[in-house]
Amino acid sequence: MDPLTETIPSASGSPEIVRAESLTKSYISGDGRRLVVLKGLDLSVEAGEMVAVVGASGVGKSTLLHLLGGLDRPDSGTVLLEGEDLHNRQPAQLAALRNRKVGFVFQFHHLLPEFDAVENVMLPMLIGREDGRQAGKRAVEALEELGLGERLDHRPSQLSGGEQQRVAIARALANRPLLVLADEPTGNLDPATGEAVFNMFRSLQGTHRFAAVLATHNERLARRCARILQLEDGRLSHVSWEEVRWESR
Repeated sequence: MDPLTETIPSASGSPEIVRAESLTKSYISGDGRRLVVLKGLDLSVEAGEMVAVVGASGVGKSTLLHLLGGLDRPDSGTVLLEGEDLHNRQPAQLAALRNRKVGFVFQFHHLLPEFDAVENVMLPMLIGREDGRQAGKRAVEALEELGLGERLDHRPSQLSGGEQQRVAIARALANRPLLVLADEPTGNLDPATGEAVFNMFRSLQGTHRFAAVLATHNERLARRCARILQLEDGRLSHVSWEEVRWESR
């Protein structure tokens, strides 16, 4: 392995999967003013670790996930995935790296309505030029792990909200990513369904040992993560749940 890209062991012995260093990000508002969202933010997440990022709506949680996953570029600072700087890559190279190593789960599942569950899960693998037969096999395995073995040929309109989100999770995990970024992954589900979906996600994370970063307002989810990080004034700080501050509480 190239020593410049070798995964760095952490103090706990687990390899560091993603590191953000001095990230800054700003946007231009409708009236032409510059809105600074992230201000020199730092973050490190290890293999097998699940981290919750909490904070007020609009504080920048989704922006942070987009930067960590290479969906957006910071104004300054770096994001290192297994020691590789995401934003030193050309767009096609970055897309290929993201496809292989990063999984995304959003509040709304974003499934393609004309495809069945297996076909939706296969898509990232086919985009990555995986053999179609192998992609189908892994899609079925991912769906079965999430209890959807009887729903393989169902289209999204034939699935409940919880089942649709489980298909979205299977799609995120089918390429066996090193890092999974989840933005309010149960926010569109009722509490009982959300708890059941998260239990499955948490079990798979423990089995496959991927690093996970969750942006969430859900107290029960955050309490079950290894760390809770408060995003406030553009920076992260480690807090207990009792110390979390946001406008809606």
